[in-house]
Amino acid sequence: MNTAAIVISFAAAFHFALGQVLTQFGLRHVSPLSGAAISIPTFTLVFICASPILLRNETIVWSAVPIFMAVGLAFPAVVTLLTFASNRALGPVVTSSLGNLSPLFAVTLAVVLLHEPLRPLQFAGLVVVVAGVLAISVQRYGAKDWRTWALLLPLGAAALRGLVPPVIKLGLDLWPSPIAAGLVGYIMSTVTVVTVEKIRNGSFIAKASRTGRLWFMGIGLCNGLATMLLYAALGAGPVSLVVPLIATFPLFTVVLSVIAFGRLENGFRLAGGTVLTVAGVVLILIG
Repeated sequence: MNTAAIVISFAAAFHFALGQVLTQFGLRHVSPLSGAAISIPTFTLVFICASPILLRNETIVWSAVPIFMAVGLAFPAVVTLLTFASNRALGPVVTSSLGNLSPLFAVTLAVVLLHEPLRPLQFAGLVVVVAGVLAISVQRYGAKDWRTWALLLPLGAAALRGLVPPVIKLGLDLWPSPIAAGLVGYIMSTVTVVTVEKIRNGSFIAKASRTGRLWFMGIGLCNGLATMLLYAALGAGPVSLVVPLIATFPLFTVVLSVIAFGRLENGFRLAGGTVLTVAGVVLILIG
């Protein structure tokens, strides 16, 4: 079971990273909010069409449905909106790296609200994470480029993303079906993003060029597959194993960004900050 969880987690990390990089191309043609209103419904439609086959032997466990619905209101809908906006403002590598702080929020809440002890290895992880964020945020000449408003975008997404795995795990304990969890969650997320689009532009259908629409349809399939792999990994292994492995997706983002764009501005600094951030999160979770 753990071997399956490890393989699936790395597959999810790769697809999350691929979605981040492809988003850079899509955002050249479509705004972040409209992009979300294209990408999420695209995967939901595919999911609904495939559900009679994927769920043909499933028995609905109604007690788990409200949990999956609650998660779907925030993930992937709100997380996607925040991530797309952050991608436009900060780029895919910084967005991935700061988004990778999601486990940090879980540890902080446990210490503050539950009075759990902060063990030495966890404290070391916190220090390493802070070092990674500084490495990402400080420019080559030493000037701080905090862009406070923009940094709130990936940090907000990280906070929401940090709450998802344990809550989904609760639902999967009741109904061990990643497919069902994903379908319910994506339907709720679709309702969220198309409602936002209706309020913004007066139409449930996002306005976009053909090129932009095609980019975000592909991004939606990529992010949807990543989400399903995340749920499958949580169904196959513990949160403490799955989350740190998926947290390595910024490393994939760095590699894919180099392949897609040829080079990265301040690439060594960003790569070093990414490695530090990932290492810090891993220390926190194993501490």
